[in-house]
Amino acid sequence: MLVERDPLVGPIRRTTGSLVGGPVTDLNTELAGTRAAVEDLISAAERSTANWTASPAPGKWSPSQIVEHVAMALEESAHAASGTPSKFPTLPVFVRPLVRIVFFNRVVKHNAFPKSTAPNALKPTSGPPTPADARIRLERAVTRFNQACVAVAGSGKRITSTIFGAVSVEDFARFQAIHTRHHCKQMPGAT
Repeated sequence: MLVERDPLVGPIRRTTGSLVGGPVTDLNTELAGTRAAVEDLISAAERSTANWTASPAPGKWSPSQIVEHVAMALEESAHAASGTPSKFPTLPVFVRPLVRIVFFNRVVKHNAFPKSTAPNALKPTSGPPTPADARIRLERAVTRFNQACVAVAGSGKRITSTIFGAVSVEDFARFQAIHTRHHCKQMPGAT
């Protein structure tokens, strides 16, 4: 395992093979991808000020709620990475490999998030009051997520998800980037 120091979050370089059969990745690249996806969402949020709290259609989230959902997902993923309780559902241990193969691996391998429903605990009723508040919320959430991933990588362990079971830290970070980009496309200000 190769470890370097990043000036923002400390040692994070670890080169491993993806557990889903993709190319060899390193954690720096994956965490940078997650942060870039969050920056894209922030940019889209800043272009969505005119309809920030307005739902585009019945049952659809407003830009504010989309931001809140992504921030919640990043924070709960940080909890999952660090092994602390999260709001993610806890699936039976024997079901997790199936969900990992059918959902998680598919997302990571194909770089696309299928249409799905968020767990109830991650369905926001509201979100940050302004795009400026959204920036702060998302930056804090992605920093927590990246720090948790760095800590796991430093220990040489994999992340044990209550939904997917054991996954590589790199794949977990890539999954979050893909999830964030999926929601970025739903923002009215997306390009």
